[in-house]
Amino acid sequence: MRESEPLTGEPLALDLVNTRPAGADGRTDLLGTPERLAAWLAVEADRLDLSAESAVPTEADLAAVHAVRAHTEAAVQSLLHGQEPPVAALSALTDAQRAAPAVRELTWDGGAVVPVLRRTGPLGVRLAALLAEAAADLLTDPAVGRLRECEADDCVMIFLPAHPRRRWCSPARCGNRARVARYYQRHKQPTDPRR
Repeated sequence: MRESEPLTGEPLALDLVNTRPAGADGRTDLLGTPERLAAWLAVEADRLDLSAESAVPTEADLAAVHAVRAHTEAAVQSLLHGQEPPVAALSALTDAQRAAPAVRELTWDGGAVVPVLRRTGPLGVRLAALLAEAAADLLTDPAVGRLRECEADDCVMIFLPAHPRRRWCSPARCGNRARVARYYQRHKQPTDPRR
């Protein structure tokens, strides 16, 4: 896994927050352009109900997603440090959901009436509502108390461990680097103090 690839597989709200990894030059925005947002949406397509969506995200859509990400990150960081989440962040996430509520559209599938959740409005508003809903699910889940920050010195990723001994955001990313560093420390030649 490369540093420029988004970390996925966590709850959707954490995948969103984790689109700002730390790099050699500070934090990188993996959703820095509408094209990068489109690529992330493609990676997360199985969790986002945008199957019929063909529109390429615009700058306005990107701004809406960035706002939800910032508010989600503020709330998550507060909880990680045992603090009350900012009221403004919680209100903004609620407002984002309110802007494009999910409606159960009833359709006939040939044998039964089935509900299909639909949102209306511009892509950015629908994305913001969906991502804010994912944030609400995360923030209200009792498991939120198990959230952890990656233990790698240069990593800012957050994860929800399935196993209590998990220490890194990804075994392929930070876990491998930590194991290699430990191996190097154990096997490096002692330096000659006379030199």
